[in-house]
Order: sequence, then structure tokens, then C-alpha cells
Amino acid sequence: AGPARGERLPGRRAGVPYATPVVRRLAREQGVDLSSVTGTGAGGRIRRADLPAAVSTAARPAQQPAPPPVAEGASAPQVPLRGRTVPMRPARRARAAAVLRAVREQAQLTTVVEVDLTEVLRLRDCAADVFAVREGVPLTTLPFVVAAAARALKAHPSIHARVDGETGEVTYFDREHIALPVDTAQGVVAPVLRDVGGLGVAGIARGAAGLAADARAGRLGPDAEAGATFTVHDAGERGVLFETAVVPSGRTAALGIGAVVARPVVVRTASGEDGDEAVAVRRMAHLALSYDHRLVDGADAARYLAAVKNLLEEGTFAAEIGL
Repeated sequence: AGPARGERLPGRRAGVPYATPVVRRLAREQGVDLSSVTGTGAGGRIRRADLPAAVSTAARPAQQPAPPPVAEGASAPQVPLRGRTVPMRPARRARAAAVLRAVREQAQLTTVVEVDLTEVLRLRDCAADVFAVREGVPLTTLPFVVAAAARALKAHPSIHARVDGETGEVTYFDREHIALPVDTAQGVVAPVLRDVGGLGVAGIARGAAGLAADARAGRLGPDAEAGATFTVHDAGERGVLFETAVVPSGRTAALGIGAVVARPVVVRTASGEDGDEAVAVRRMAHLALSYDHRLVDGADAARYLAAVKNLLEEGTFAAEIGL
């Protein structure tokens, strides 16, 4: 048993706190002055449990340090918006008005399916290096999705249309002008890649990369966002599984691709209904179709998504990327 509280431990000098070698070492590592710590052990001994409170007190700065001076010629840090009231930028105001108008005018609904992108990613990885040298742009997943979306539109006209709410007339588009939203420092813009139905994956990759570069550099022309008949957006680039996009006025649907996630999936190992099943790691993503329910039924959306899904899972894009 240890000495009674208040009794000095053997070998302890007056005024010097007593602690085991282990506690002293921890105090040195953490920068704690043991003379300022009150021990709760027998005879005032400082225990390991007495250190955390002292450490948190010692680590708390007396005042917030001043920010380092800005070097001459360097740009000053931007003033944060937190706690401020500022006017909405004109471009943001116009986009907000357009979004509200679209929501008021349409009965919007979203249907989501999963797609196995394992074969698409295999093709992309096989062709990536040569493609980048030959085409001058990286090969991403988006051009494959845009190509599949445009081809499926040809067989599903109700997805690719415009409804006039006043006259009740429906216009079915015969050319695929696809808006491709781009995240820029000034906000999201959606330049249009035109006549996508006549482009292969390589042409779509070049066109999409050029639009994105122009958008981020502020080089888009005044009509760059005009005339879209459909939208494909890549929510997955930000790690989002899927989004329910707002369909702009004058269009009937918008397709989004979510983040590609590797996870175990049950697959068939032989052809036919009697094939064996096994668990395999596949690259899966969500396809989300938002649409105007006045013209498109859930069954229509499901059929269109199944067509896009089949095109992507079959992976018949090798010739288009030079394989």
C-alpha cells in the first residue's frame, strides 16, 4: 500500500512533484511542466491520467496567431462569404430563374438503375495512353456514357422531345444536341455538343474536352448553351452516387452518371438461364434519368435506361477508340 495522502514519498525532494519515469517521459514529449500539474495519486503522485488535462490546457493558445504576411506580388486571400450579405451575380440570378421556371412548368420525376461499367473501364484503360497521344485529350468515362445516351435516344423519341404546355403539341427532335454541364469558378455552365448522334466516342471526347476547357477559361460564345435537346451530366466526378437533375425548359429529360464504385456483385459464369452464379468484384455506377412526367411514363424511362445500360455493358466501343 502507498503512503497516506499528504505524506511525502521516499526519495522525493520538497517542491518537486513525484512521477514515474514513464509519466515523466510522456510529459517531456508533450511539453508539459510537471510542476504545474496536481497529482491525484497517493502522496500527490502524478499519474498518467493527470496529463491529458494539462496537455489540453498547455496546447490551448492564449490568442489566435496573426496570419503570415502576404508576400509582395502575391494575391491576397479571398474574403470568405461566411457572415456576409452580397448581391446575387447576374449569371446566377438568370440560372436561378430558369430552374424555377422549369420546376413550375414540368412534372419532374427521376428513375435510377445500376450499370456495370467494368468492360467500359477495361477498354478505357487499354486505350488511354495511345488515345491521349493521338487525340490530344484524356479518355474518361463520360464520352462512353454520352455515346450510349445519344444512340438510345434514336430508339426512344419520347425521351427526346419538347412539350408545349399551352398548345399541347409535342416536338420530337431528330438531332442530338447534348448539354454537358461544367463546374467552373463562376458556377456551373452547360455548353452544348452538337450532332452527337453522328460522333463516335473519340469525337465526343474531343468535343467535350474542348467545351470544358473553353468554359473554365471563359471563352464560350454567347450561343454556347443554346439549342440543347438533352443533357448528360457527370455527378460521379465529385464522388456523388447519383443526382436528381432539374430538366431545363424546352427539354424532356436529363441523364446523370454517378461515381464508379468497385463492389461485389453476383454474376453468371455460364450462358443461359441455368448458368452458374458467382460473386465477383465489378465496377458499378448509377444512371439517373430525370424527366417530364407529362410526356414520359416510368415505363418509358425504364426502357430508355435499359437501352443505355445494355450499350454500356456490352462495351462495343473498341473500334471507336482505336483498339
